[in-house]
Amino acid sequence: MAKRIITISREFGSGGRFIGEEVAKKLGIAYYDKEMIGQIAEQAGLSSAYVRENAELSPKKGWFAYAFSGRDITGKSVEDMVYEAQRKVIMEIAEKENCVIVGRNADFILKDRKDVLNVFIHGSIPEKVRRICSLYNVTEVDAIKMINDIDKRRRTNYNFYTEQKWGMAENYTMSLNSSVLGY
Repeated sequence: MAKRIITISREFGSGGRFIGEEVAKKLGIAYYDKEMIGQIAEQAGLSSAYVRENAELSPKKGWFAYAFSGRDITGKSVEDMVYEAQRKVIMEIAEKENCVIVGRNADFILKDRKDVLNVFIHGSIPEKVRRICSLYNVTEVDAIKMINDIDKRRRTNYNFYTEQKWGMAENYTMSLNSSVLGY
């Protein structure tokens, strides 16, 4: 069976979102990233603003606080409900059409499908800092803080929900350095 779904996991500042959009355009297939937020929010019964901030990132407090955050009577936290809604939406999208899905643990969620190409995009610190400074109009010091914070939160979320290590090559079909790609 040919690959028809591409998942892109990425380091902050590596250009993964841009690369995903370009790949989707060139292949003439759907692109999903922030476009899923409304669907996830509806599934979870939460606001889009809450999901936008929390669907892919762990809380800023760290892994320990994440693992022991407030839970309902069934033992589920709000983050668990968001993850389950996200999982359901990603699986529905994968069933529906050829697409590129950026982030949101899609590589793990779709791991049992044979028609998925999982890619991890990373970059050198200087290239990521340059890109973030340009995109967000921040200083180099602020860009480094953003990289550290967002990648730590992505790593915590991924490691917690997948029981795998974020960014490890064995989780993906391929790993690409955005600098090599010219992004």
